[in-house]
Amino acid sequence: MATRRAERILTVRRSDTADAPAFDLSYVRSGPRGATPVVILPGGPGLASVRPYRSVRRIAAGGGLDVIMIEHRGIGLSRADLAGAPLPPSAMRITSVLDDIAAVLERERIARAVVVGSSYGSYLASAFGVRHPDRVERMLLDSPLQSAADLAIERERVRRVFWDAGDGLAADVRALVGRGEDERSVLDVVRAAYELVGPELAGALARRRVRRDASFTWRALSTYATRGDDIARIPGVYEFDLAGVIAFRELAYGAPLDGLPLDPAATYAPLAPRFPAFAGEPYDLPSLTPAFGWPLVVMSGTRDLRTPPAIAERTTRTARDAVLISLENGHSALDTHPVALLNAVRRLVRGRQYRLPGEAGLLDRLPRRGAGARLPDLFRAMSRAEGLLGR
Repeated sequence: MATRRAERILTVRRSDTADAPAFDLSYVRSGPRGATPVVILPGGPGLASVRPYRSVRRIAAGGGLDVIMIEHRGIGLSRADLAGAPLPPSAMRITSVLDDIAAVLERERIARAVVVGSSYGSYLASAFGVRHPDRVERMLLDSPLQSAADLAIERERVRRVFWDAGDGLAADVRALVGRGEDERSVLDVVRAAYELVGPELAGALARRRVRRDASFTWRALSTYATRGDDIARIPGVYEFDLAGVIAFRELAYGAPLDGLPLDPAATYAPLAPRFPAFAGEPYDLPSLTPAFGWPLVVMSGTRDLRTPPAIAERTTRTARDAVLISLENGHSALDTHPVALLNAVRRLVRGRQYRLPGEAGLLDRLPRRGAGARLPDLFRAMSRAEGLLGR
């Protein structure tokens, strides 16, 4: 019987290049050693891997998964060069991040891995398959982000739910914007409420806001979801100041507004002056997906408004060997329902992924564990305390 190994911080030296000084890239490997290890790439750019996902790795180890998580360059334990200075903006390139992943596999003497990516991590996972196809055994994409051009899909979905619909939620959102409330703030709050809890909370919050009644749930969601012109940095957890270069330069987080209501491109607009302009994506992933030569699982949340289900459906449809799991969830199962994601990973590792579409209901009902998975319950409790939702 395999025994669990204690988690410890490991490093691999990344040599200096024309764009970056030498630095030590940190990573962790946990759980019983398996024939095919699993590399998990979280969202961002900006999210660390080591500290925020300890509970996820404990759950994974308990289920027998051999997991590697890599601290993204420019973040946390991989933030600084050998002299202790932060890595320069020139070091922030997606292709360099992909080569970091390959370097860790080389360091661990792993020929091929199951690559799991969530949100921005799904872009890295797919791009890793393009740049290093011989290192991929299988792949899972959670809330897939696959192209900067998919902003059009995000815009359509957001407006269909919050602006064009004929229900009370959309009417209240239109009323809030019509009386002069900041569109960006309104969208940030109702979208977070919708994704984390559901339309019932988004609707209750919008109704209370229209009545001008104070709501600490609204304020809490605004603090959670809205980005100002200051770059939030929680060392070892969320560090956007360096990795954000990738977001703007290669993923178009500073896309021009289209002039229509509730533009999700406005979310990062206050930060755009601090980062390089968009210079183009490193890969056209949607056109390259048909060449993927490995089994693929795609996970999507029915309430995901950032990477809407249409993106997951297209990815599944164009891949050679893919299955789609649709969960009653918002964005990023890794963060909001990790037990469901890890159970899907176990199926994939064992070559039983074809059962997953029929097991979506079972995955939905699994307990929501992990730090991020507690957020929906926290906001539900807050909303019930102020009478927004029934008990």
